[in-house]
Amino acid sequence: MKNDIKEVLLTESDLKSKISQLGKIISKDYEGRDLVLIGVLKGSVMFMSDLMKEIEIPCSMDFMAVSSYGNSTKSTGVVRILKDLDFEIEGKDVLIVEDIIDTGVTLKYLVEYLKARKPNSLEVCCLLNKQERRKADISAKYLGFEVPDFFLVGYGLDYAEKYRNLPFIGILKEEIYS
Repeated sequence: MKNDIKEVLLTESDLKSKISQLGKIISKDYEGRDLVLIGVLKGSVMFMSDLMKEIEIPCSMDFMAVSSYGNSTKSTGVVRILKDLDFEIEGKDVLIVEDIIDTGVTLKYLVEYLKARKPNSLEVCCLLNKQERRKADISAKYLGFEVPDFFLVGYGLDYAEKYRNLPFIGILKEEIYS
């Protein structure tokens, strides 16, 4: 699996350090509030798990599965909800936890979808941002890293459901996915 990686972009240590910083900021910003973290499956699971460990205030979590990729490496632009929330978010402070913002199409749809449920507030925490691929006007209040436009895997990011379990984020060799 590691032989398929062209280059390690972010080490396990880089990720831990940044997530710790994000957890401290989120803890301060949401102190005394009813915080709900919503993880976007499947990519955000590792990030959300580690982020929750760094948040020092009470919070709850839920998950959604949303897709615009199907079995492709490129977004189709058509967003589908595969799994909706288990709990109501009306009147709560919601923080969407996402692994990566690429085109932004899926996340923009998700933000609008959740706003209709009348949360007290709705923000985004994203580990990675590929700004140069943006098609939708969306950004994250809490952001880990700006990343270049390469096919990234590891730490929850996948190609064909593989590589999610790598403890770092790496650039996948082009011959693997082309």
